[in-house]
Amino acid sequence: MLVTLTGGAGAGKTTLAAALAATTPQTPARVLHGDDYYFQTPEHGVWAPDESGVPRLDVGDPHSLNLEGLAQDTDAALADSPVVIVDGLFARHVAPQTARARFDVFVDLPADLRLARKIERKCLRDGFPLDVLLRNYLNHRRAAHDQHIEPLRDDCDLVVDGSLPAEVLAQLVWTAIADKEPIHNS
Repeated sequence: MLVTLTGGAGAGKTTLAAALAATTPQTPARVLHGDDYYFQTPEHGVWAPDESGVPRLDVGDPHSLNLEGLAQDTDAALADSPVVIVDGLFARHVAPQTARARFDVFVDLPADLRLARKIERKCLRDGFPLDVLLRNYLNHRRAAHDQHIEPLRDDCDLVVDGSLPAEVLAQLVWTAIADKEPIHNS
């Protein structure tokens, strides 16, 4: 089974992925993080100059993600694990060849809470300049979210409230999957 977790930056996708992996009814679960599949060189992806003119990858655009590589790794993981969880801004776009069953989850959280989580993680924890993060959010990330991420909500099987504890969300997801998928005891 393939479970994808899509939603905005800071919505809680990675935290939910860990909770799902820890509580999966079929072990072992394998987790793949979409953040590990962004292109690294200007030959691929969408690159734009930052405020100082340095080209930066636009991680808010799905064309900056190596979806083919992620799909190949998802296929390989599905060959070895009964449950594969893919989290990332664009996880819903993953199109492996071998997914026997698939369940897509949109992790929803209001924009102000996503931004607060991103500030906490990137600026307070990792030392990223707050002024750059805010300028980037106001000038680009907010519109990119509306254009590329928000439309994926309607393509998902379940929308969950990212403000709830991850353990509660994991139980909601597993229950929704069990209600959708027939259980085969063989």
